[in-house]
This record gives sequence, C-alpha cells and structure tokens, in this order.
Amino acid sequence: MAQYELLLPKMGESVTEATIIKWTKNPGDVIREDDSVLEIATDKVDSEVPSPVSGKLVKQLFAENDVAQVGDVIAIIETAGQGGSEQEEVAVKAEKAVEEAQAVPQASIAQDIPGLSQLEKETPVENTSESQRFYSPLVRSIAAEENIAISELDKIQGTGTEGRVTKQDILEYLKTRSGSVAPQQQEEPKQAPKAQVQQPSAQRSEPVKPVTSVSGGDEIIEMDRMRKLIAEHMVNSKQTSPHVTSFVEADVTNMVKWRERVKNSFEKREGGKITFTPIFIEAVAKAIKDLPMINVSVNGTQIIKKRDINIGMATALPSGNLIVPVIKSADQLNLVGLTKAVNDLANRARNNKLQPDEVKDGTFTITNVGSFGNVMGTPIINQPQVAILAVGAIKKKPAVIETEFGDMIGIRHMMFLSLSYDHRVVDGALGGSFVRKVADYLESWDFNREI
Repeated sequence: MAQYELLLPKMGESVTEATIIKWTKNPGDVIREDDSVLEIATDKVDSEVPSPVSGKLVKQLFAENDVAQVGDVIAIIETAGQGGSEQEEVAVKAEKAVEEAQAVPQASIAQDIPGLSQLEKETPVENTSESQRFYSPLVRSIAAEENIAISELDKIQGTGTEGRVTKQDILEYLKTRSGSVAPQQQEEPKQAPKAQVQQPSAQRSEPVKPVTSVSGGDEIIEMDRMRKLIAEHMVNSKQTSPHVTSFVEADVTNMVKWRERVKNSFEKREGGKITFTPIFIEAVAKAIKDLPMINVSVNGTQIIKKRDINIGMATALPSGNLIVPVIKSADQLNLVGLTKAVNDLANRARNNKLQPDEVKDGTFTITNVGSFGNVMGTPIINQPQVAILAVGAIKKKPAVIETEFGDMIGIRHMMFLSLSYDHRVVDGALGGSFVRKVADYLESWDFNREI
C-alpha cells in the first residue's frame, strides 16, 4: 500500500494561502479520483480541492478554519499501489506540485518582506474589536510587527478582492504612517487649548450603532462568510465613491429577433446557448474603446487608465450570494468566444469551481437586473472600478417609429440601461455619453449578421 500526500494546490500567482472551510471527506472514507476532499477559501474565491488519486483518506493534517500555505501537505491518502512504478509516479506528481506551488509565492514575498520566516511564526494580532473584516495571517503578522491594532487596520482601504487589505496595502500604509504619525505626536504640545482640541476628536468618533429590537418570533440568521465580504465591499464602495446614475431606454427589437433566428442553429453547432449577456458585453467593450476614460481606477489623486478591457459579470449563486467572474481582454473576443466564456464562467461560478485569478483584475462590471424581472436598477460600483452597467428586462411596448414617410406607432422590444459611476472622475457628460453609446450599439444591431 502506498501513501499519497495531498497538497494545497496553486490557485493563482497572487494567492499564497487558503483557509480550510470544510472537510467533505473524513478519515476512513473511500475516495475516487477527482472526488472533492475539502472546501477552501482564499481572499478572492471559495473552491474545492479534488483528489488526483483513488484510495482511502487516512489523515487530515489541518482542522477546519486553519490556514494552510500553498504547497502544504493537507491530507494523507492511502492508495492501492501494485508496484514501484505507481508509487514513483505518485511521488513525482507530489514533488512537481510542490515545486509549482512554491516557486512564485516564495520568490515574490521574500523580496518584499525581509525576515518573513520570523514574521510568520509570530502570534497574529488579536481581534479585540467588533470588526468582522477578514485579514490574512500574513497581514496580521505584519500588523503585529509594526504594532498596528485591529482598530487601525479597519481604517486601511483595501485594494484586494471584496475590498480586502493586501500585503501591498499594509506596506503602503506603513510608508504614510511612518511619515505622518510621528510629526503629529511631536506637535501635540503646540496645539490649541483643550477646548479647541476636543472638537476634531468628537468628529473622529465612531457613529453610534442603532439598537435593533428582536421579538420572540424573529429568526436570527448569522451572515455566512461570503455575505460578510459582500456587505463590507458594498459599504466601502458607497463610502469611497460619490455615486451618480444615468438612464437610457433602448429599442432592441432587431437584437431580440436576431437571437430568436440564430439560437437553435447556434446551440446545435456550438453545443451551448447564446444569451443576451455576450451581446451586452460586446457592446460595452466597443463603447469603452470609444470612451476609454470610463475604463479607469482611482489611486488618491491619480487616475489610472487601464490598457486591458476586462469585463466582470455579476452572477447570482444558488446560496443567494453574488460573485463577479471576469472575462479578460473582452474586446479581443468575437461573439462566439464571448458566448463560450460567459457560459463557462457562469456554470463554474454556480458550481463553486472558479479559480482565484478568474475573479480579479476586472475594469468594468455588468449586472443583469432584468433576469429578476426588474426594468432598471441603480447598482453599486465594484471597487476599484469607476462604473457599473445594469441592464433591465426587455419588454414589449408601444413606441414611436420614425420612417421616411412619417411617424407611426408600433410594438417594439424596449429595455432600460442604467450606469452608476464615480463622480470624482466621471462627470455626467462622460457617464451619459457612455451609456448612450452602449444603447446605440444595441439599437443598430444587424438582423442579418452571421455568427
């Protein structure tokens, strides 16, 4: 009998650790190849770890809620080896996986953080505040070394997925902290009298939380991990960006009739359905190329103009939560490519199969509120982006049709598009022009287009 060491797999270049959420197999359970052994969570996405071999789970080396590093042995699986060749093959696979998992993270981290091995062994910062914000052990270790309390960590604006504080965020904060905190402490004796000093102190105090009344018949439901992250991300976005929303109504009759004409032949030929989502993404990508200043992010007083057009699509999960997988370089894909990418990402999102790199680096987001029967919405910007487009339900409505022989009333397929944008850097002219440009591309759809 041979033993196989199950490793925490590599989950993207920027991911070095994961939290064990749940073991789906227990010691003694029989495991088939590709069976899910455990569920893990990173700063970016939750996923499952499958077994590359068949056998019996002998030992779990990490408990639930423990944090493991990429390349760590997390479980031992006993395999029914029938000779040295199979054992050697298993050993080679394990060694190769460790090398791949450890190559990038160790090299990159060691360059940025001297003495990392000592930091990782230190006790993490205790969460003595009421904050529910998640911090990775690496961030906590750096905070402990620099004497940063949880209350101070809570004030750092994160640039990671769901607004989390990354290693780079805390290192950048330390630069400004070392340059600003000390001078303030030195100048305290020279400040105004006590009566004048108390006023700014009162302004910095935390707002009083409203008291929630709970009756005997109420049910208290604790937020799951993903809902807590979503809640934090939404609050952070509203606090960061002054939101403005512009609306446009579009006549998409030609687009709807075209899809009805091609959907059956497309599904037979490509093996998948064509929905309206890839059509919306194509129109957005074209509009971004026309108005590239909508494809930016903000860093203090700097506007970062993005080279790539990476479109995120908000996807509802069976749990009721939301995730935003990203189609990278969407402007480089044709409609067939976009359709396949949309279907693949949506299916794997619903089955919790997304990789961490597939939910990062988005530059613009689309959310389809029409799928719930809503005609319009005012979505919250997905930070650090500066705009998000909501597409409403397509409804048949009487509308005025302009012809060379005069105006007439007809039944048309109409829909609302709404764009929420960050008014710090996107003015009404740009925001309104952009959503109008998207509508123009949809309205001018060629009914005779071949795909």
